Amino acid sequence: MRDIVSVNLPGREYDIHIGPGLLDDAGMLIAPLLSQPRVRVITDETVGALHLETLRVGLAGAGIVMESLVLKPGEGTKNWENLSTCVEWLLGQKVERRDVVVAFGGGVIGDLVGFAAAILRRGVRFVQIPTSLLAQVDSSVGGKTGINTRHGKNLVGSFHQPSLVLADIDVLGTLTQRDFLAGCGEVVKYGLLGDAKFFEWLETNGPKMAAGDVAARVHVVRRSVEMKAEIVTRDETEQGDRALLNLGHTFCHALEAATGYTGRLLHGEGVAIGCALAFEVSSKMGLCSQEDPSRLRAFLKNMGMKTDLSDIEGDLPNAEALVDLMGQDKKVLDGQLRFILTRGIGTSFVTSDVSRDLIVDVLQDALRS
Repeated sequence: MRDIVSVNLPGREYDIHIGPGLLDDAGMLIAPLLSQPRVRVITDETVGALHLETLRVGLAGAGIVMESLVLKPGEGTKNWENLSTCVEWLLGQKVERRDVVVAFGGGVIGDLVGFAAAILRRGVRFVQIPTSLLAQVDSSVGGKTGINTRHGKNLVGSFHQPSLVLADIDVLGTLTQRDFLAGCGEVVKYGLLGDAKFFEWLETNGPKMAAGDVAARVHVVRRSVEMKAEIVTRDETEQGDRALLNLGHTFCHALEAATGYTGRLLHGEGVAIGCALAFEVSSKMGLCSQEDPSRLRAFLKNMGMKTDLSDIEGDLPNAEALVDLMGQDKKVLDGQLRFILTRGIGTSFVTSDVSRDLIVDVLQDALRS
């Protein structure tokens, strides 16, 4: 029950392996990339306690020696200080340009370690072993790396493609329900932006997938990375189509900033809420029917996912302040906010033609509900 999806970027091709038991076979899969039988692995405390020994044994089966650095978990780890920690540790480990660094964790570790690999010796190879649903379906694929600053999320980084991605479905079984459902925010995004049939499949099979059905989980990861690989191959550095992958993210990043990048709001939860808001904006602009946002909200609620601003614990800034927070989003172009809106489920597009007043009105309504 394993699949391989290829990202066909000329000169930077790589495969995404999807299925159970991949940690056990990590050595066999990584060995062809190595000039010498050693890897340097960076992970976090949560993933390390659960899975680092399994990875060590899997690598040792192919005669590969592993050294590891373990960081604190959480979005707050994706900062300048930990970037420096990673780079200095890798240099201390005498990592060479032909060596391989392994990012072993969720989206935070993948982004941080990928960025460290990008700037170390002007670029060393790295392997993504994503351990969260969000990372498996989204952040581990496509080469976006970076860190957060006090000015906003992912504002410092680079494009640096991995050499291999191993998405082991088994590790998803160790996620908390909240973390797994947060990853579903990125999953549903793919159906909304370009595959209405996938959204229909999720409406029927989403609860089964969330409950642990392995075949359903393999399908979800495969279809998500297929869509992302197709888009990344067309537009690696987000000059056009790739921006569609940011559906819901303009709202999400503002909400993450408003909640201080803390456990009050996980990234995937913000994406789900952001998608619902983007659909509401689209409906008010007459771009899609009111049935579309209602259908999306019904799906999110049926899955037990965060749907509304009221689902975020604690106080939020007012609507005007939230729109101001959007001003630091990477999608701002020539001072204009760009939104990914929809003409219906499965049909999204990028536009700057959205009035601030409309966004404020939608957010005010959402804050009152």
